This record gives sequence, C-alpha cells and structure tokens, in this order.
Amino acid sequence: MKQAIPLARAARLVTATTVLAASLLSACGGGGGGGAAPGTAPPAPVISLSSGIKTLVFDWAAVPEATHYQLLEELQGGDYVQVGNDIPAATTHYEHTVPLWTRVLAHYVLQACNAAGCSKSAAQTWSLGAMNAAIGYVKASNTGASDVFGGAVALSADGSTLAVGAAFEDSAATGIDGNGADNSAGAAGAVYIYARQGNQWAFQAYVKASNAGDGDLFGTALSLSADGNTLAVGASGEDSSAFGSNGDQASNASANSGAVYVFQRSAGTWSQGTYLKASNTQPQAQFGSAVALSADGSTLVVGARTESGNATGVNGVPANFNASGSGAAYVYRRTQTSWIVQAYLKSNQADNGDNFGTAVAISHDGNRVAVGAPFEDGAATGVGGELNNAALNSGAVFLFARNGNVWSTEAYVKASNTSPDDAFGSKLALSGDGTTMVVGAPDEDSRAVGINGDEADESVQDSGAAYAFDLQGGVWSQRTYIKASNTAPASHFGISLALSFDGRQLAIGADSESNSGLGFNANYAADDQAVVGSGAVYMLQRVGIAWQINRYMKASNANAGDLFGSALALSADGTTLAVGARYEDSNALGLAGNPNDATASEAGAVYLF
Repeated sequence: MKQAIPLARAARLVTATTVLAASLLSACGGGGGGGAAPGTAPPAPVISLSSGIKTLVFDWAAVPEATHYQLLEELQGGDYVQVGNDIPAATTHYEHTVPLWTRVLAHYVLQACNAAGCSKSAAQTWSLGAMNAAIGYVKASNTGASDVFGGAVALSADGSTLAVGAAFEDSAATGIDGNGADNSAGAAGAVYIYARQGNQWAFQAYVKASNAGDGDLFGTALSLSADGNTLAVGASGEDSSAFGSNGDQASNASANSGAVYVFQRSAGTWSQGTYLKASNTQPQAQFGSAVALSADGSTLVVGARTESGNATGVNGVPANFNASGSGAAYVYRRTQTSWIVQAYLKSNQADNGDNFGTAVAISHDGNRVAVGAPFEDGAATGVGGELNNAALNSGAVFLFARNGNVWSTEAYVKASNTSPDDAFGSKLALSGDGTTMVVGAPDEDSRAVGINGDEADESVQDSGAAYAFDLQGGVWSQRTYIKASNTAPASHFGISLALSFDGRQLAIGADSESNSGLGFNANYAADDQAVVGSGAVYMLQRVGIAWQINRYMKASNANAGDLFGSALALSADGTTLAVGARYEDSNALGLAGNPNDATASEAGAVYLF
C-alpha cells in the first residue's frame, strides 16, 4: 500500500513546480514585458513577394514576439523544407536566389517563431508572372542595331561572372573600357563582362581587341576559366599574318586567318595578356571560330573550322593546303610567360568542307578534347565506324586524349541515325570529368518527340536533335537520343548546348522554335507556330542514366526572329543559365532595361535564369 504524501509537503511541491515552470518560460522568452502570453507562439507574419534577377524577394512586418523566422519552401508537391538558416528577429527582408526553372509554381511559408513554437503565414505561390519578372535581362552598354550581342556567352563555374560576345559590334576602340560610341570599324566585335556580388549583378568591363579592325568578329567565341579570371576570345575574321604567341598584330596580310585573345582579371580589373595565332597561319582559316579553356585556364583548345591543311590525326605535317575547309584544332599550354602549341589536331580523313573545329569542348583537367566536324560526310553510325564519304554533311565528332604531354585520337563518333545534312557535331558539351558528352545535330529531321523516340521517320526537316554519350570502361557509346518536347520543322533543336560539371543538368537550345508564349508561361503543347523564330530552351536532368525533359522556356519578351537559344552557358553547379538571343531588337542598355523598345534591329540580348 502506497503511503500518502502529507498535505504540507504536497503544498511545498506544488509551489516549487510552479516557480520552476515560470523560470523556464521566462528563459525561453515567454511571459512579461508585453510579449506573447506564456506558452504562446507569436502571431503569424504577413509576407509580400517581389522579384530580382534570379531572385525571389520576401518582405514582412516585424512580429515583436518572434525571436527568429523560418522560410519554408515546397517544390512540386513535396514536403515543406526550410530555406537556409533561421532568420534573425531584426530581419524583415530575405532574398532567395535560385535556378528559376526549378521553382515553377513553388510554394512558400514564413514562420514567426519563439520558444513556445511557430506560427505560419498564409502560403504564397511564386506565380509564373513573378518568375518571368525574375528572368535577368542583359543588354550591351552601347546597344546598337546588328551588333548581335549574345551570339556567344560564357559563365564562371559559380555563375558569378558572365561574358557576352557581340561579334558584329562596330566600335574602333581598343583594349578595356574604350569609347563604345565610335562606330567606325564595322563588325570589329566586342565582349562585355558582368559580375555578381551577392545577389546583385553589375556591368564590369567593355573589352575590345588590342588591334580592333573591320570585320575581325572579335567575340565570335568565348570561354572562361572556372574562377572567371581568365577569358579567351575568338576573332575568326582577324587578318594578321603572325604566327603563335604575341606576334605582329599590325599586319593585315592574311584575310580571315583569325586570332584568339587571352585576358586576365586581377582585383576586378581586366587586361589583355596574350595575342594568339595559329602555328600555321593561313588566309580564310577562321582560327578562333571556337574556343574552350580547362578549369584552371592553363589549357586552351581553338577551332579553325576552314583551315585547309591536308594532314590527318595529331601533329601531322601538311604536305599542302589544298584540303579547303577541312578544318583544324590547336591545343595550347600556358607557361609562365606565354602560350605554346601542344598539339595540332585534324580529323582522320581531312576532306574538303568538313569544317572540323566548328565546335570544341574540353574536360575540367584539360586531358580530353572533343572537336565537331558538322559537314563531315561519313555514313557510319555509332562509335568507331568506317571512314567514307557516303552521307554528305552528316557530321561527326572526334575525341582526343592527353597522356602527360602527348595527345592521341581516342574515338570517331557518329549519330545512331546518320543521315545527309544533319550537321551532327555543330555543338558539343563535355562534363567536368570528360566522361559524358552531348552532341547537337540542329538539322536532323526525325519526327520523334522527347527521349529515345523513333529515329527512322525523317519527315520533319531541320527539327534537330541531340545525342548523349557516356565513356565506360574506356569505351564510348551513345546512351540517349534527345528530341524536343514539341518537335517542329526548322526549329534547329541542338543549335546550342550547355552541361553542368557533373553531367546531370543539360540545356538545349532551339533558336528557330516558333511557339508563342513568354518565359515560363509558354506551353510547348500549344504548338501554334505563331511567333516564327522566337526560339526556346529545354532543361533536362539525368537520373541514373536516364534523361528527362523538365522545363520548356522562352524569352520574357519573345518576338519573331529573336533566335532565343542561339547561345547557352551553364554554371558548373547547374544553378545559373545564360541564354543568348542574338537577333533580339530592344534598344535598352545594361541590366533590367525596357525590353519593349524594339528600335535596334538584331542588337541582341542575354537572359539569366
């Protein structure tokens, strides 16, 4: 039998318990001083939403009883998950920067919290209109008609540095931040650098060649090192007859031989470091028509798509230059004082008009290079087939690998459905480790839709396709055949490509796609073909080895003929996407200008997602 507690002792226990509870509540922020009643969570906050570039902005009135706030996010029917860390009580503003295509119709709740608990705001949805407002709209600092700003784009690994090429810009300025108003050098070309600090983007530099001249097309191709501090710029129409590194820039004796310029950034200031020419400079070679830098910026591959040497393979010596337009690529290594040629690359069968070097890609460590030859004529399919000339302009890709300082040919790659005039190899992308490759064939003709459809029906001319290859056990093989989710004639799906470092996020451009719609409001299923050549971009994700199309996007001011998707760049982590629309017509300047003033025909624009 349990013994009863004496009344006096029971009274003492009740008093002690009450004091302890009061002490604990006080320590947790409850009780007294006009706050919430003891044991009561603060009132629910009321939030308002607005947009910045790639950023959802939350504002709310302070809740006096709150000791902190928590922002919760729900994506695509999943659970609410906290965004970042607890937000201090004194803060009533929060900026959430995201890859926009992953936040379509996302839901948000703000919780006001104290020791007693949290109270939720009403759920808010990031509407499609608000998402469109968050698409960054980037123009040149000296916008001009026919400048084709956005014809090339590049991003640093973290997405905080953006370079934009305008190969037909007309200023005769030279060097950094010259006079952009001087339009006396037609199609000399320019590059524009933008940088992000925190969540804010700003213009950083206006970059010209040290020998800017008419028709040089400086800005034809761009590549940034991972840290964004080294920039390679191709000028495929430059005319000097110099050879190698830092030769005579003044000579214009070799028309359209082409050049590459390497710039360095130190403490936010850009300067030209090196002026590069081919090791066998010749007229009309278009050296600089494609460029790619390794992550550390120490290895550079340059395409010269109409070079005419008749050599084949690696470091061959041309007996003549009668293989007109066969094309070449050059690999350079940076030394402490200069750049030196490490390899001269040709296809295994250098034929007239193959345009080997139209596209190039390089692995993170610089030890693997892919080179596209979109007008190569082989009829083989898959990897390692027979070299012949039975499928005119079908296109091919050649892979090269470096062991130490020695380069060798690794693979000859064709589409699984090789057909004349498909232009397979027009664009290339490699993952950071060089084991995933995606190839664009913008003139492929299949009617298929989506992933691994019927390749055989070639009734939709120039609809375009992309092909994903993987390297396993030292062997390359095609894994996926990719078509648009709204395949249509003359869309040129595959005209541009960008791949994340891990090879799991992929952007594909179709710059002549013609559906109506703006930004994320566009509906690929509408298939109305109402805005001809407005362009579109498709975002894909790989889960395991399977690719799936996740998002279809248009420009926020899509108009006919803008060619949105003509150039793409994706940050290494896959969170920032830059899209060029090289024929966009707005007369706006800089960042967040008026996109509706269409008075500068084919000036060009870039969009940040």
